[in-house]
Amino acid sequence: MKVVILAGGMGTRISEESHLRPKPMIEIGGYPILWHIMKIYSYYGFNDFIICCGYKGHMIKEYFMDYYMHASDVTIDLKDNTVVVHENVSEPWKVTLVNTGLHTPTAGRILKIKKYVQDEPFMLTYGDGVSDVNLIDLVKFHKNHGKVATITAAKPTGRWGVIQIDDEENLVSSFKEKDKEEQAWVNAGFAIFNKEIFQYLEEDKMLETTPYEKLSLAGEMVAYRHNGFWAPMDTVRDRAFLEEQWASEQAPWKLW
Repeated sequence: MKVVILAGGMGTRISEESHLRPKPMIEIGGYPILWHIMKIYSYYGFNDFIICCGYKGHMIKEYFMDYYMHASDVTIDLKDNTVVVHENVSEPWKVTLVNTGLHTPTAGRILKIKKYVQDEPFMLTYGDGVSDVNLIDLVKFHKNHGKVATITAAKPTGRWGVIQIDDEENLVSSFKEKDKEEQAWVNAGFAIFNKEIFQYLEEDKMLETTPYEKLSLAGEMVAYRHNGFWAPMDTVRDRAFLEEQWASEQAPWKLW
């Protein structure tokens, strides 16, 4: 099953970083978050990737063109103009990089890669979120329900404290950190689509608006509830959180 990764957005909410490089190339622990996402899929045996490029997409292409140089130790002899690669580090990945446009909405980007997925079911996720979701169980769930679309629903870790305020005196009667039980389920990506998904897509629409609304009204979308870890990287604060997780050597999404 092929894996489609949406990696073309401009990342305006993390512009401190994205003005220099595309959001999926922002690093966590010295590796682009795109690499982390691909390692998650690869752990479960999904190694055929289609990356929807857009904003600064050439940087993503250059990264994979020189991947072995990034990942391996090399000796460069400037006198002889020779390069020796030591212990060439490679991944079992096939990566198709598609220019899907600078301002193309997410549904339009998926339409542009239709010829690469053909008539087979495919997986899809965003190029800015990591999780410890069990992808084998997700595939089983999708097949068992027989719907056009399966999305993963997760509850992000609470960012704000929950307070209770006395109405009369405005005193804070209690304060506690928000936990997952108090959070709403959100779309976490890590979706699976059957070929019929293309009937619901429009070039000028975001996937998460009209297409998803039509699928839900038609009863053709189910949600796989993931109670484990999921975190997006929308802001500098999000990146700092993921960096802390990685530095702890206990990052929940590091399954490999």
